[in-house]
Amino acid sequence: MRFKEVALSPDSLIFGTAKYPLKYGYDLEVGKGYVVPEIKYFPRIGKDVRDEYRSITESVLKRAVDLDMRRLQLETELTYLEMGVQNLPGEITQLQKSIIERYAREYGLNVGFRVTVADIRDFGKPKHDEGNYIRMMETFESVASNGADVLSIESEGGKELFNYAIIRQDVPGIVASIGQLAALDMGRLWRDIAKIANNKHVIAGGDSACAFANTAMRLAGGKRDNVIAHSLAALVRVMSASRSLIAYEEGAVGPGKDCAYENVFIKAITGYPMSMEGKSAAVAHSSLVGNIIAAACDLWSNEQTENVKLFGGYGPEVFLEILHYDTKVMNTALETGKGKELKSLFIDSDKYVDPQSYVLAPEVVYTICKTIVKEGDVL
Repeated sequence: MRFKEVALSPDSLIFGTAKYPLKYGYDLEVGKGYVVPEIKYFPRIGKDVRDEYRSITESVLKRAVDLDMRRLQLETELTYLEMGVQNLPGEITQLQKSIIERYAREYGLNVGFRVTVADIRDFGKPKHDEGNYIRMMETFESVASNGADVLSIESEGGKELFNYAIIRQDVPGIVASIGQLAALDMGRLWRDIAKIANNKHVIAGGDSACAFANTAMRLAGGKRDNVIAHSLAALVRVMSASRSLIAYEEGAVGPGKDCAYENVFIKAITGYPMSMEGKSAAVAHSSLVGNIIAAACDLWSNEQTENVKLFGGYGPEVFLEILHYDTKVMNTALETGKGKELKSLFIDSDKYVDPQSYVLAPEVVYTICKTIVKEGDVL
């Protein structure tokens, strides 16, 4: 295991500040003493995807200029459909990058651009569908060559067993799926992604246990509707930290994926900057951890919103404004020396609401992380 000790104490684990800040894109610095909005979006169904991504990119950057924003990150999450059309991911990336470059040049915006490649493998096939694995690697190369600053994925190795185990609340099965199958897959996958990132001189960002821990979170539901126990969902979240850490052991340096709520553990262990999502991701899904997760974020995301018309504009530009004001409060707190007070409010408002929020509290995270780094083997 590459990481032998925890990089950040509970006190130093705070939003906007990482032990190892990053600089990429158009002079965007992450983890350097402020929180950066990261806007995610989805094209409307039935529309031409090129036109949609052009419109989305223009609208969010125009809104950023209108709001006098200085920094932001865009994230494009490729879908199965886009991955199925040869050269389309590269075309989309190049199209968006050209617009980003123009706004950065004309308005002095500091902008980063993350592209997340879809995991299109069919794990029911022998050898985990090598043909689609190769297509994924080719897509990483294509988007890296066409303007992506950060490469990410929400990989699903091990989910073929996890789906069976989680619905039955089968803890040994869950452990095997995350701690063995997923861990083995992560090692191979991220060695290859990191190699591509290094060759293309871009950032290997990180992974997300969305297919595992977020599935458990959604099955646990709220206080009324739940399929599995909330304590089990909390346990799965903690398990997922050791799985997602493997990306960084293989060469990823952050910023980690926003939907990886386990990123608080990853930041504590690695010291790398992380993206997080919470209350402003309610457009995509509900959770019981909407404030506490903000306590350690370096990028703050909305998870996902479709490019639909709302009263205040189209979805992506509206949610960028929401993220802007969220981060403005965090950054003002840091600038005025009140960051720790705001961090405490984020934590205290959620900590005792649910087991899932309790395990995300920095002092709990620190204790768990010390146990994780003591292990000498990923399995």
